[in-house]
Amino acid sequence: MSFKAIPLRLLLPFGLLLAATQGAHAAPPAGRLLAAQCAQCHGTSGNGPGFDEVAGKSASELRKDLLEMKRRPVEGIMDRQARGYTDAQIKLIADYLAAHTSGSTN
Repeated sequence: MSFKAIPLRLLLPFGLLLAATQGAHAAPPAGRLLAAQCAQCHGTSGNGPGFDEVAGKSASELRKDLLEMKRRPVEGIMDRQARGYTDAQIKLIADYLAAHTSGSTN
């Protein structure tokens, strides 16, 4: 065994461990990425001033509201926003907002 081989053999397990942990960082939930657009108006807590509150609503309420906006004639910005999402994406958004926004602070 040469002198140069010893350090490499000692470093190999650490290198493998480091490589294995690189994939351990999970991507953010899809709902969070999709709901980021909502925060522009509704705020990160779901109760932005001047806009309808989403905070405190259940996932089923939010989903119903978004699907309704998606299907009705275009009346405003939310109708246009809702049309940009699939029904599956709307479910992800509603689930995320219901779990990550609290009740009204107004």
